[in-house]
Amino acid sequence: MIPRTVFSEEHEQFRDTVRKFLEKEAAPFHSQWEKDGQVDRALWTKAGEMGFLCPQAPEAYGGLEVDFGYNAIIDEEIARAGLTGIGWGLHSDIAVPYIVNYGSEEQKQKYLPKCISGEIVTAIAMTEPGAGSDLQGVRTTAIKKDDHYLLNGSKTFITNGQHADLVIVVAKTNPEAGAAGTSLLLVEADSPGFKKGTNLEKIGMKAQDTSELFFDDVKVPADNLLGAEGQGFIYLMQELPQERLSVALGAIANAEAALGWTLNYVRERKAFGRAIAGFQNTQFKLAELDAELTAMRVFTDRCLELHYERKLDVATAAKAKLLTTDFQCKLLDECVQLHGGFGYMWEYPIARSWADARVQRIYAGTNEIMKLIISRELLKE
Repeated sequence: MIPRTVFSEEHEQFRDTVRKFLEKEAAPFHSQWEKDGQVDRALWTKAGEMGFLCPQAPEAYGGLEVDFGYNAIIDEEIARAGLTGIGWGLHSDIAVPYIVNYGSEEQKQKYLPKCISGEIVTAIAMTEPGAGSDLQGVRTTAIKKDDHYLLNGSKTFITNGQHADLVIVVAKTNPEAGAAGTSLLLVEADSPGFKKGTNLEKIGMKAQDTSELFFDDVKVPADNLLGAEGQGFIYLMQELPQERLSVALGAIANAEAALGWTLNYVRERKAFGRAIAGFQNTQFKLAELDAELTAMRVFTDRCLELHYERKLDVATAAKAKLLTTDFQCKLLDECVQLHGGFGYMWEYPIARSWADARVQRIYAGTNEIMKLIISRELLKE
């Protein structure tokens, strides 16, 4: 693999700390968390103590105020170890940045310190049963009534849904205005009328708590409007490139780990009197995967560099998400095949990763939506 230049020596020291923490505090327990349907909440406060939550957040609120490379390292190490139950990426890379970038000073002081410490777990509620990736089709409403909004509707497939103490809800404050009527609201989990559905049973990512959320005449204080009314869709479009970059980084880190597991397996496993690695079909498959993986890593690292410079545009982020998640699923499928029957056994990490990875092509905008974004940019005059 080509040496990476996107991370400094300080980055790599941080990576070592993250890796050792995950090996001690998460890896031994992840199988049980898969059975429980969620990770131990104590893991969040331990992460907060280590500075692993929201490292980009300003020092004024308790953050490290570092570059996104530190977030990237956390994402990569979680993916490399197959610890898909850990929802830090959704919290640190996706939800909390909305508060940092669009929140009022009062909101930042109220919520950010606890988001950084792990006392508050966040979620972002975009997806609805009838809308999917179509954010303009959101039907949840938040109608202004004096000093509050009356929130009604439901959301589904919400990551961190069970643990969440604070949810950023995408709602229509002006249902007649289309995308221009979309706003973001900060909704506390103990608000009357806000209910969490059961933890959804998934084919993969079994340790990640994923829920339906229901809002029945929830009174949200007007002060909990995030940013300006009617600007929610614009805010979402501005933040989605970072979300898609996070997905891409995790996809490649997991693919690299899976290829490593497979190399070890084919060297040891024997068939017809010799190691599977000795067969030309195995060698050619692995060579193809490694070559493509190198290209994907170089492109993804370039996207990370662009993001450092605040130059990662929507279409390029969509390309990264499309290519890396399609490739991740391809590589994992080939690696399961090379494991033979053992590749289908849940005790093998390759089987877990194969099941976990499938949703990568669906969330953060389906890969079909990525193609639509890319083609629009390509064909515009």
